[in-house]
Amino acid sequence: MAVGEVAQFIVDKSLVLQYPFISKTLRDVDLPPERRKTHFCSMNIQAEGVGYDDLNQLIKYPQNLEFIIELIHIDQPEHYEKEIWQMDEDERLKLVPQLKERGNEEYKKKNYGIAADIYAQAIGILEQFMLKEKPNDTEWTEFNNQKSIILLNFAQCKLIQQDYYAVIEHCSTVLKHDPDNVKALFRRAKAYVGAWDPKAARDDFTRVMELDTSLTPAVKKELQFLDDMVKNKNLQDMEKLKNLFI
Repeated sequence: MAVGEVAQFIVDKSLVLQYPFISKTLRDVDLPPERRKTHFCSMNIQAEGVGYDDLNQLIKYPQNLEFIIELIHIDQPEHYEKEIWQMDEDERLKLVPQLKERGNEEYKKKNYGIAADIYAQAIGILEQFMLKEKPNDTEWTEFNNQKSIILLNFAQCKLIQQDYYAVIEHCSTVLKHDPDNVKALFRRAKAYVGAWDPKAARDDFTRVMELDTSLTPAVKKELQFLDDMVKNKNLQDMEKLKNLFI
């Protein structure tokens, strides 16, 4: 194609199954970070969709798509930063630790939404590589170990943003393969407090103290805070019951 030319073509539905997710990413570009949902699991997609009705329909009922493309401008490779989809496997692998460090820098600046987005990109790359490997094989396990570290960083951002159910989901993913991961247990415990599941929170906090006694003072402080919340809630519930009979 030459600059100014327009191409129009139809692509079979079997070749555009990923289009709804690519389209969502493009539509979300101008949204503030807190309004974006950047990390998905299959259960969430089925329950919640991707945030756009037309794309949700396309996921449920795939169909052939017509594309119209106009070539507006040509940039040479040395003049722009590649998108992830343009990179080969080696480039994407090298990008993962870079994204992790970028996310860490944004976290230090308290840009938690931006940090979460960057961590999600790294997680997405690793998940793509994991799909090519047999679960629990050596290479799959290496990718999963890298993913778990970044997933815990992602969960910490979500904890600060008070997205407690996301924290519980992602920490549980880590604990499925590493049941004694103290960071995952501690962050999930705090998320259980926020989601108001005191028993689950106590169970995780107790396990943290068993695994790492150096964290006992910090955990006892969290448990005292939880006990105070339970007492206050019980008092509030009693007051509500009294008012029912006035």
